[in-house]
Amino acid sequence: MYYPEEVIEEVRARNDIVDVISSYVGLKRAGSNYTCCCPFHNEKTPSFSVSRQKQMFYCFGCHEGGNVISFIMKYEHFTFPEALKLLADRVGYPLPEIEPSEEEKQRASRKVQLREVNTSAAAYFHYLLTKTQRGKPGYEYFREKRKFTDETIAKFSLGFADIYADDLYKYLKSKGYTDEIIRDAGLVDFDERHGPHDKFWNRVMVPILDMNGKCIAFGGRVLGDAKPKYLNTRETELFDKSHNLFALYLARRSHRRGMILCEGYMDVITQHQAGFDNAVASLGTAFTPGQASLIKRFTKEVYLAYDSDDAGRNAAKKAIQILRSQGMSQRVIDLSPYKDPDEFLAAEGPEAYETRIRDAIPGRLFEIREIRKLYRLGDPEEKTAFIREAARTLAGIEDTTERANYCDTVAEEYGLDVKVLRQEVTRFGMAGMNGSRPEAKTGDRIQTESAYPQEQTPPSRSRKEAADDSTERHLLTWMVNRPELFDKLKSLVTEEDFTGRVREVAEQLFRQYQDTGTVQPAAILSRYEEPEDQRVIAGILSSEFPFETDQSAAEKALTELVRKLKLSGVDRSLRQGGGSALELARKKKEIQKIQVRL
Repeated sequence: MYYPEEVIEEVRARNDIVDVISSYVGLKRAGSNYTCCCPFHNEKTPSFSVSRQKQMFYCFGCHEGGNVISFIMKYEHFTFPEALKLLADRVGYPLPEIEPSEEEKQRASRKVQLREVNTSAAAYFHYLLTKTQRGKPGYEYFREKRKFTDETIAKFSLGFADIYADDLYKYLKSKGYTDEIIRDAGLVDFDERHGPHDKFWNRVMVPILDMNGKCIAFGGRVLGDAKPKYLNTRETELFDKSHNLFALYLARRSHRRGMILCEGYMDVITQHQAGFDNAVASLGTAFTPGQASLIKRFTKEVYLAYDSDDAGRNAAKKAIQILRSQGMSQRVIDLSPYKDPDEFLAAEGPEAYETRIRDAIPGRLFEIREIRKLYRLGDPEEKTAFIREAARTLAGIEDTTERANYCDTVAEEYGLDVKVLRQEVTRFGMAGMNGSRPEAKTGDRIQTESAYPQEQTPPSRSRKEAADDSTERHLLTWMVNRPELFDKLKSLVTEEDFTGRVREVAEQLFRQYQDTGTVQPAAILSRYEEPEDQRVIAGILSSEFPFETDQSAAEKALTELVRKLKLSGVDRSLRQGGGSALELARKKKEIQKIQVRL
């Protein structure tokens, strides 16, 4: 579907990128920009930057970048027209009625078919479970082992995959689905030697629904000793594990406070049956920033009901960090002496579970209790180490009153001198403000990243070419950050001094400045629909110059960059046979005389 450039630019301009991204993730101001942990990859230190001035985002960790439209495309897994429509609807801007292209019609039709084939598979699995003798093993598992009622089985459309390895394939073929659609939905694998064989067989089946209640994938638990015990649909065009949550479609409608985050499907179903219909679970992988952002659309309060073993506690600590990075409240439910919510509810019942939810402790207190297990407080040296580790954790609390209250609570619980604890918290807090790292634990890794995105140099590129490209990007970055340089350098630098993709961007920036007296990097990105193009262009446009300079230092640095840029052009001419060696040598001497004045 093609929209005129002026329509695209109008929608983009009406949607402030900071406001839009803030509705998905928790942004914190950092100088003139906003930062958070990247929603597109797991990280502990924020490297995702959003610029209100440039109306662009960029991650210096995974190098994803773009404008507000490309953020929606990446985050929501939307096409360009779908993202544009969402943003237009957000600000009440009526898009013109445009006939979709044949390619877009085919893409939309394909997604419909993928949903339909998953829905048909879910209906067949449910039919086998509830209406046939073949599904009796699965039905007995749900009713006798899991204690699920028929109402719960129906509510979650639970099913059974038969023992025959081509049973589902034959059924779906009888319904008229093509091999391509069945394969691409992740339901059947095709082997040249053995032919088609079902992905799921001899398993109880749990359909996974999207936000609109459409079946997009499955989780299956094996009956017997086969491996793996749990199996999910592989990722498909519809199913991205990191951006979906089991039972979110139901939990979003709950009237209960917050959401309860669990590790597995069965824990979620058990809780829903017990009346805790705000429970959700990640999908066979560790909890991700994308999943946290999904929850944040509906609530900022999350209760963690992870397993009480070591693995569960470690997973809880990681989830706490992710939720905190997005500005969400985290509380941990104490399930001891039971392993998981399923065991707890079976032994103690819903009322006791309600009490445990009410008594759930904040994430930071949970972290400190986990730290406490590592030290013997009767030993003075170990007690000192514990105080410092607790202080390191508490120093991350920004609100002064809240930080003081935590210090009081921790000091009382562990018999510490509150004044000493507060002094250590202050020390760590001040060190963090100054950018230093006091007393890092042995084994801690300190990672540093360049202020510019680093791209691997293909074997076919020489070091000289890579250096030339770096010079071009550095200079263009500085010009984007300080548009007045277009006037200051106009007698020295033109778009023709740049090469490749950088020149493509430079031409558009020079044209913008000539027409409007300013530059709008985000508008340039709207012209690129391919994710890889957006990533590369954003890398050029989103960087900040890596250091502050006074006028003298800035003039010196700019002079060096301009000279390198111009000398690279002379070297290209020499390699291409353009001009005599004597003439090119004369040009190099002239370039060495260049002095930039600001």
